[in-house]
Amino acid sequence: MHMTIGQSQNALDNWHQFLLQKASLLPAVEWDVEQLYILIRERRQVDSVNSSQMKLWATVPLSASSVPSRPSPPLGFYDVPDGLEKLSLSDTRAEEVSVVPGTTYRFSTKTGLWKPYRTTSSEGENLSPTQLSVASYNVLAEFQYPPSQARYPLLVKNILSQLAIADVVLLQEVTDDFLSFLLEDGGIRETYPFSSHGPPYQPDIEPLPSHNNIVMLARRQFEWEFVPFQRDHKGSLVAKFTDIGKWEDTEFVPLVVAAVHFTHGLKDGSVAARKAEIQRILKHLGSEYPEHPAILAGDFNITTSSYTIEAALERRAISSQTSSWLAGFETAFMDAGFIDGWMTAHLERGDVSEEDSEEAFEGEQGATYDPTINDVAAEIVGSGFNMRPQRYDRILVRGEDVLRVEKFNQFGFVTDATAVTPKKTKRSYASDHWGVRCTFGVGSNPSEHSSGLEDQVVPIHSKKAPSSLSDFHRLRECLSTLHVFPTLEEAQKRSATLEMLREIIIDQYPDATDTQGHNKPQYPLIIVPVGSYGLGVWTSSSDIDCLCVGPFSSRTFFMLAVQRLRKAADQSVRILRRVKANTGTMLELDVQGVKVDLQYCPATTVAENWPGVLRLPTYDPVWTLSAQTLSKLKAVRDLHYLKSSIPDMVNFRLAHRFLKTWSKSRGIYTARFGYLGGIQIAILLARVCKSLAHDSGSSPSVPDILTTFFGHYASFDWKTEAAFDPFFHKQRLPYTRTAREPLAILGYYPPSLNTAQAASVPSVRTIVEELSRADRLLSQEGMTWAAFLGASGGASPTSESGLSSGGAADFLAAYKSYVKIDVQYWGLSLAKGSSLIGWLESRCVLLLVDISRRLPSIHARIWPARFVAAADVDGNAAGDDGSDSRDYQGCYLVGLDRPADQSVTRDEMKDALGALQGVLRRFEEQIRGEERYFSASSSWVAASVVGRGDLGDLQLDGREWGEYTVGDDESDEEEEEEEEEEEEELQDVDDEEYEAELLGASAAKKGKKKTKNAVEDQSAVHKPAGAGRFRTAADVMNRLRWDAGMDSGDYLVGYEDRFLGARERPLEAWKSELTDEEFIPQHRILYFKRRSDGAVVWERRTRKDEIFGSGIQSTVG
Repeated sequence: MHMTIGQSQNALDNWHQFLLQKASLLPAVEWDVEQLYILIRERRQVDSVNSSQMKLWATVPLSASSVPSRPSPPLGFYDVPDGLEKLSLSDTRAEEVSVVPGTTYRFSTKTGLWKPYRTTSSEGENLSPTQLSVASYNVLAEFQYPPSQARYPLLVKNILSQLAIADVVLLQEVTDDFLSFLLEDGGIRETYPFSSHGPPYQPDIEPLPSHNNIVMLARRQFEWEFVPFQRDHKGSLVAKFTDIGKWEDTEFVPLVVAAVHFTHGLKDGSVAARKAEIQRILKHLGSEYPEHPAILAGDFNITTSSYTIEAALERRAISSQTSSWLAGFETAFMDAGFIDGWMTAHLERGDVSEEDSEEAFEGEQGATYDPTINDVAAEIVGSGFNMRPQRYDRILVRGEDVLRVEKFNQFGFVTDATAVTPKKTKRSYASDHWGVRCTFGVGSNPSEHSSGLEDQVVPIHSKKAPSSLSDFHRLRECLSTLHVFPTLEEAQKRSATLEMLREIIIDQYPDATDTQGHNKPQYPLIIVPVGSYGLGVWTSSSDIDCLCVGPFSSRTFFMLAVQRLRKAADQSVRILRRVKANTGTMLELDVQGVKVDLQYCPATTVAENWPGVLRLPTYDPVWTLSAQTLSKLKAVRDLHYLKSSIPDMVNFRLAHRFLKTWSKSRGIYTARFGYLGGIQIAILLARVCKSLAHDSGSSPSVPDILTTFFGHYASFDWKTEAAFDPFFHKQRLPYTRTAREPLAILGYYPPSLNTAQAASVPSVRTIVEELSRADRLLSQEGMTWAAFLGASGGASPTSESGLSSGGAADFLAAYKSYVKIDVQYWGLSLAKGSSLIGWLESRCVLLLVDISRRLPSIHARIWPARFVAAADVDGNAAGDDGSDSRDYQGCYLVGLDRPADQSVTRDEMKDALGALQGVLRRFEEQIRGEERYFSASSSWVAASVVGRGDLGDLQLDGREWGEYTVGDDESDEEEEEEEEEEEEELQDVDDEEYEAELLGASAAKKGKKKTKNAVEDQSAVHKPAGAGRFRTAADVMNRLRWDAGMDSGDYLVGYEDRFLGARERPLEAWKSELTDEEFIPQHRILYFKRRSDGAVVWERRTRKDEIFGSGIQSTVG
């Protein structure tokens, strides 16, 4: 017998010690020795080269009846004497690649040992589970001898954590030392009684075959085999689970799970080896288990970061052929029938397991190896282009008729704190990889799409970008030239702005102390960015849209927020104006030069469960809220799903910025004009990204996304079809399209699904024309991205604003006649100027609709921006010349287009002009009749029809009309109370009624306001001219409570009960805590009265105040 345990070149290195350790772990082996071989070393010198060879000098039989023999000349050690069977080379190779059956071990609670286990033959007789979870974790082997066990307890904690617990766990880089530690743990033995290998420390179990090994732990019995690869010590562990699978006629087809750990490295040789290994395992599964449901999981070591791959190409670390192999791995898996669990979970379920980062590159989303975060990985990588996140670890599945991806998550985040200094600790992870876990539904897969919904899904067909457009770098350079991407300084400034806003509004609230003495926020208050900033597609000109969620009423929140914001004026914080929109009050802020729009939503339960509440399904009781509250939360819920379901946010953001730039340059961006907005582009783009990723198994390139986008939507039937995400809306759509909705782009969450309700028939026609034009341009031979954006034929623009100006110039030259809406404002207040402009722009859609109704043969197209005479712009830029800079003049233009093949008579032209004049007169009356926004003393609006030659020299107007004035944020207290009452009344309004309210909100509020003013209480005492500020009920209450000279027990509070009318309550019994069940808003306080003499000391209606002496005091004497 000849047995080789291993070879090492240096008796002092770590590998030699590990081999000795393996030898010491070998179970006792006994055999009979029949003869002894005596060897000698023969030294030779051939062509000045010294060599030596072991030779057989003699054999000594150990039996008494035999005599020693001595061959002459001595035989080579590996020479086979006559009479012995020779082993051919082909047999040796066949043995090397043959599949090796493995032994499954089961922990015995009786003996406390791991024992070999033979799988029972009752295949499929046990009840198959309805769910199956599979986890994979690279535990990082120790390569120094003796191996350190410092990380072992932390590794076990992560494996047994709630995020990692699974039915099957696949571990990579398992060593003898770690497996012995792992299988000795009580939690592991209890959770996973089955293992592919036994603990090497056990005397009757052999050591692991290699230093780095794959080990499978399971809750259920299985049998396995080892499929070797070409490289030594590389292979796949393939297991069959006899009680999970499917029936085909009378035959049970069990589930197969293949665990892999492919060759690592980003070099030509290692990638080629990885390619061969992938082909080997896919071929094995395809030939040996063609009909079996299968899971392929482990550490794939496939480099995914585009930054790393491009850097390796630039430095010639890999060849272009190797790069193409890396890109082709995804196709190989798809061709073999495997789908990616992470990709599927993102597309269909919206799972998200990692922090979103705007600094990520393509292919880094979902990374399981991230040296930018993981300190263990960073120490291994060191520096260079490999210091980027990679999605190495994967779980693939084949057989969607049996296994359906339901959830995907990462684990391995349990850390251990190590003291660096007495005051500073360092938290370290257990491994350089995160683990991954995928949960599958087991059983037949009934189609989640109802028959009616399947008919409504418009398929998206991939359209490859031509060679002139396929270069991702040229696309990015094109946008960089236009300064579309924010600078690092701008990103840092906005991040600091958001943090400052949180500090001003949230951090100033008092904290409470829990029973353990820890500080905790007394009120759950959340500020989250939404809109373009929240989605990560913002530009230098973008505002920050913020939503605050908390337990207060809207009036209370804004009262406290305004107070804190005013106190922060020394930090360059200004309240520009208070806007009352359909969804409630909004504050327009200027925080250190950054515009911020702040909205608020009262939702206590949502704030208390943030952010996990966003992952709860729509039918969860937490979402049983009023339509108005759900409407305010819709933006953040839709945003969360978008970010968690898009397979590659890097590509999505780049494509979104391109589409926004294009739509701005073509004059079809701005939702209030009936065109596309940020959310509409996001929904339309997400459909394309997710569909292409689902069909290809990988994230498509940005050029392919864009060409597919324009090709698909240029041919989309907008009149009859609705654009929605079929990965989210899988059942019947809770939406019925009305005749007033020419465009249907559906969002995700209620109450109102259609995000394009402002669209009109003329605006939809304009959008379709521009999409068709774009598709034609991209189909032209030799087209480039720069030429596509600047296709007007003029000089190439060098900025986004220059690009928009070029598009506007095309618009000014495209029509013979225009409707010109002149607007003039000479007031001082920025708030009033902005309100006038906002009101006017919101009514322009109705003007287009009216023109289309009265003149159906005329197509009216409005440019969604304000024009101003070039002379006015130059005059303002020249400096202060003594003119009145507060006199703002501008205009909006509507191009009028009539079909070229349509001829009209003079009388028909005259009638059409008369009808158009009538439309414009009604429009003027509507604008001037709204007293909240229009004042004849400071503004003027007029509409007329002009020819192209009468427009003059116009430019886009980017000015703000007005100047910031202290007090612009002040609002009438009566309106605030009205808003709160409306909010409370809407608690009982269903979604349909609320949508109807939104559609007719403007007219209803206008009539309500006039009626309210007409029937105003004549007995109310109005504030005299020049009188001081009337002190609030809160001031009076605080004075009565805390002034030592006043007895708070001698006062009563009179208040208005919404159901019982006027009531009284002792001041000492009055509850001011917002969370108290008996809390009553202070705006319902009518008066304060002394008990002792019944005198009213403060009354809201008569503005009487004897506490502070404000308002109108009673006559004494």
